Amino acid sequence: QAELGKPQRNCYTLPGIDFSYGLYIHGTDGGVAEAIGHWNTVKPRAVLAQKMPRDFITMNRGALKAGYTTAHEFNLYYKAKDIRRKDEDNNRFKICPPKAPADMTYGIKTRPSTPLFDLLQHKYKELWMEQQRALAAAQQAEKKKVTLLQQCFPLLFCETRTTLLRKQPVPAKEESFWHPPHLEKVGPHLSTFPDRDARKKAFSA
Repeated sequence: QAELGKPQRNCYTLPGIDFSYGLYIHGTDGGVAEAIGHWNTVKPRAVLAQKMPRDFITMNRGALKAGYTTAHEFNLYYKAKDIRRKDEDNNRFKICPPKAPADMTYGIKTRPSTPLFDLLQHKYKELWMEQQRALAAAQQAEKKKVTLLQQCFPLLFCETRTTLLRKQPVPAKEESFWHPPHLEKVGPHLSTFPDRDARKKAFSA
């Protein structure tokens, strides 16, 4: 019966504090002592030998070599020599792993760390300056060598029109617009300057 003045309870009473929920496994719940004191090993399963399918390619080749041509003779040959396919032939997608060296590391190589010490010391600027100095020294030595050869062998370095034009090219002709001959000497009709000095000053600017 329901308790007087209280609503009816539609639930179960919970067990005590000692109760543990879930499945109790004897093999692993004993802690370290049980793990050390017992040898719970898994027994190996018996692998059943799988019957491979027939190797019809090999059997047909053998029947043709034996001189059989009809289907009945082929069936008799199949019963007499039942050749099965090998395990490797059954797996069509078997791919052998590539032979890699023992010390090979797979994946992308780690990017080297940024040399902050070299950046703070402006080492890259110094290297660039040294390269520029070495390049300038090489060019200067080449020039000295050429001038020395010119002094020793002046006939080998005779100036021609081509070499002169390379050093001092001819200035380009300025494009002049064509004017009709009857408009060549026509003077201005109006003079808006107050005097000649102002006109000269304006044209000189």
